[in-house]
Amino acid sequence: MLQLHAVPQFPEGVIFQQDGALPHNGNIVREFLYTAFPHRWIGSGSVMAWPPRSPGITPLDFYLWGYVKQHVYSERIDDINHLKQRITDVIHSVTPGVHTRVWEELDYRLDVCRATNGAHIELC
Repeated sequence: MLQLHAVPQFPEGVIFQQDGALPHNGNIVREFLYTAFPHRWIGSGSVMAWPPRSPGITPLDFYLWGYVKQHVYSERIDDINHLKQRITDVIHSVTPGVHTRVWEELDYRLDVCRATNGAHIELC
């Protein structure tokens, strides 16, 4: 997904920030990042010293986890199986329209980052 869909849309010279999830730090991923973003990527194994987390720009952080928690815990959870089923149901309730709005919000947040040259910003 990164190689085929995301990277071709990035402007020249962009600095890529990778999260800390273990699957995202495999050798094949790091090799791709070194090639696609020589000395311009942030994350585990990169040469840039920068905190590898920016929750204000990550759709999972600025949208999904809050949405899931709000809806999962809107009713009493009886046991672990009920919790798993509630999480599954809530994830499946995310509609294509919601996906569109989240992508629009991400695009806005990226525009703000580009306009400020990556300076610290507060987005609510």
